[in-house]
This record gives sequence, structure tokens and C-alpha cells, in this order.
Amino acid sequence: MAAKGKVYLIGAGPGDPGLLTLKGRDCLARADVVVYDRLADPRILGWARDDAVRIYVGKASCHHTMKQEDICRLLADLAGKGKIVARLKGGDSFVFGRGGEEALLLKEKGLPFEFVPGITSAIAVPEYAGIPVTHRKVAASFAVITGHEDPTRTHSGINWAGLATGVDTLIFLMGVENLRHIAERLLENGRPVDTPAALVRWGTHPEQRTLVTTLGRAYDDVQKAQLKPPAIFIVGDVVNLREQLSWFETKPLFGKTFVVTRARAQASALTARLEAEGAKVLEVPAIRIADPEDFGPLDMALSHLRDYAWIVFTSANGVDRFFERLRSRGLDARALASCRVAAIGSATAETLDAFGIRADLVPPSFKAENLTEALLPRLRRGDKILLARAAVARNVLPDALRAAGMIVDVVPVYRTVADCENKEELLQALRDKAVDAVTFTSSSTVTNLLDSLGDDKDLLADIPLAVIGPVTAKTCVAAGLQPAVTADTYTIDGLVTAIQAYFATSR
Repeated sequence: MAAKGKVYLIGAGPGDPGLLTLKGRDCLARADVVVYDRLADPRILGWARDDAVRIYVGKASCHHTMKQEDICRLLADLAGKGKIVARLKGGDSFVFGRGGEEALLLKEKGLPFEFVPGITSAIAVPEYAGIPVTHRKVAASFAVITGHEDPTRTHSGINWAGLATGVDTLIFLMGVENLRHIAERLLENGRPVDTPAALVRWGTHPEQRTLVTTLGRAYDDVQKAQLKPPAIFIVGDVVNLREQLSWFETKPLFGKTFVVTRARAQASALTARLEAEGAKVLEVPAIRIADPEDFGPLDMALSHLRDYAWIVFTSANGVDRFFERLRSRGLDARALASCRVAAIGSATAETLDAFGIRADLVPPSFKAENLTEALLPRLRRGDKILLARAAVARNVLPDALRAAGMIVDVVPVYRTVADCENKEELLQALRDKAVDAVTFTSSSTVTNLLDSLGDDKDLLADIPLAVIGPVTAKTCVAAGLQPAVTADTYTIDGLVTAIQAYFATSR
């Protein structure tokens, strides 16, 4: 007899993936199967195991991928086969999420389940719009109401008379299509026509859009603005506080869309920084970090680390791959005890520090030329130097060191491979003029993206390009593209700062 599985009914929160709870993340990570709906941010699925089966059962207005009763049976069937199931639902499972219906069938079948509460959009979305659902001097009560009642009910279950005048703040979920009906019922039951109101579409997402209106004008304003679901309708005097409390939509890069071309493994750092400033990010990795074609030179160097006076790292990728190979040989940071270590860039130095190595030298400017200038006074003619770097890179540093009488072993610890993910999505965004800037953090991201785009690279002609430093900028210029933004400090933080300054000026 097969062991019983279990279903975790997880509230995924209102949209921002950072609002998933820690418990929700942990339950998602142990699931064999993930059953998810439309409102869960796709990046939340990144917490699931790579081998977990993913089943989409999303429901949009008037279009259901799977009927609710079929979803209930699916969960029971999976758990009955011994699977650990993560049922991922937008917001909270108990706030119009129909989690109770799904759990009742599991209970009937004798199958174990557990609820993992989520942050409900009823509170989070107004909060992201700068609208508190309560305020000591404005509103002492609030109600959350479905904007779309069960169509099988013969009579409304909503106490319109009580809501209209008995509750300070009203929050209607899924109410855009029934907005005229909702407004009419409230007005008929005594809510003043000039009551402040707001609709927030795609709340907590970078695409968030807020329409401030009044109860009497709400329907007409929504039609004029062509505001579509999903959106939340908020009614009450608290809406007036938005003018003072709006914070999300006032971020420096809110409303801007950026393309990040870094390798998938590194993209998250730049994505996170841009999103922290309110931007929407389209990740289009133009490169993939891969093993060197031959580990022989690196293995030989690792066998003779005591022969080197200095080891030089030119990137965080180089550090990661170097220590990965070192560990595979049963060694750790102690193997570098007899060497001194230099790093180009603060990010490279920080990665070294994570492996227990404090760089002896980090030049003030993050270029090979500056490292050469800083390193030469510390060397003696004939010193042997290990340069751990990408398979293809500029030879400025090794050439200069050799010219000064040093012995330099240039050892590839990784290589970059052209790998333009999400190309079609990028092309569509460029054609729709929906991209505000494309970011490049290395010369290889420039050349590989242009190669991948082919004849379509002309779509970049009118798009601002933001590059991490002069070397990457030079590669753009050589390809016929003029960067609009070049970071003065060649780091992710420096790039984001330069982007903010550019758009603040252009604004």
C-alpha cells in the first residue's frame, strides 16, 4: 500500500515574490508536485526543487484552465499516490482563495493537509499604494468583500446596507467587472457619492497602477482608463492619505523596464538592485558560465600553488570556479597560504572573502591597467604569477607583467558561452517600445546579445544602453552602439547609481 502524501495549501502573497513567507518557501522546497495559479509570481516557483512537477491551474476572469472541482480532485489524487504537494495560491488561501473547499475534499478522503497563511492582497495592495486600511484619525474598521459572488447563489450574501454606512474602509477583491453594480449598491444604501475611492491593478508588482477617483465617478473613470483585472477596489476616506504615503510608485525607477543580460547565475544581483528602486526587469541572459574546455592547466596550477608569489583574480566568477575545482581535489583556502592574492574589483574581493581569503591588493579603479600599476612595485623580477580568469579575456595584464620580467601562467577557470534566453520575449518588448534601457556588465554580454539578435539588433538603436565601465562601453562603440550610461564605479551598485542619475536627469 502506497504511503499517503500531504498537501500544503500555501498562500503565495499578493505578487511581490519577497512577500512569500519563510514557511511557505520551505514547504515549497520539499514538494514533489507544485500546483499553482495565475496570481503567483513565476519567480516563486524558483524555490521548488528542479525535479518537482509543475502544474498550472490558473483562473482568469471568464477563462478557467481547470474547474475548481477538478483542482480539488487533482490534489486528492496526487496526495493519494503518496506525493508531497504544494498548492500555491495568490494571496491567502482563506481570503476568497477557496482553500477551504480544497481541504474539505482532502479531509473527506482521509488525506493530510496543512495551511500556510499568506499575506492577503486585501491589505498588502493598498499598503503598496500608500493607502492604510485603517488609521486612528480616519478609519477604525475595514471589511474585505468579494467583488464576484458565487454565481450559483440565488440571493446576494452581502449586507449592502450594513457595509455602505457601517464600515469605514471597504476593500473589494476581483471587483472590476462588477464595479458598476458595486458602486450602485453602495450609493443606494447611503454611501456618499463623493467618497474617495481607488483601484489598484497588479498591486505589489512593478506594473502596479493606481487610479484615484470617487465612488460616484469610479465606473466611468475605469472605462476611460481602460483598467482591466486583476485590480482591487478601495472605498473610504483613507484613500486621501495616498497623497502623503505613496512610496512604491515614487521610487526612482518605478515604471521603467530594464533588460538584464548577465548570466543567469549572476543576474539576480542586478535584478534585485533594480527592483529595489521600483523597476521592472526582463532577464535575458546573453551568456552562460561554463567549465573550461580543458581542466588540465588549472589542475596543474593547483598542484603547484606553492610556486606562485601571487594569484590574481579578475572576476567573482573566476573566484567561484577556482575554489570549486580546489574543493574537488580535497583542498580549501589553506592551500593558498604561501601566496599573496590580488583582485580586480570589490565584488571579486568580497567573493574571495566568502572563501576565507582577504585580498592583499585591490586597486582603487577596477581595470587591469590599474592592477598592473599597483602590483608591479610589490613584485621582484622572476616572480611567478597565476592569473585565474575567463578563457577569453584581454591580455593587458599578463603582457605588462611579462614585459616587466615576471613569469605569468594564464589559466582559464571558466568560459562564457553565448546563451540568449528569453530572446523572443525581448524582441517583442523591443518592438512594442516597452524597454527603457538595456544593461551590459561585460563585453561578452554585448557581443553575444548582438550576435543572437542578428538583423534585429537595429531594434537597440534608440534604446538607452547602460554599461558597467569603459571596457564594456568600448565594445559597444566598436559595434556601432553609443552607451547612454557608463558607471564611474565598475560595480553593480555603481551601475544602478549611474542609471538612477541618468533617468533623474532625463525626467
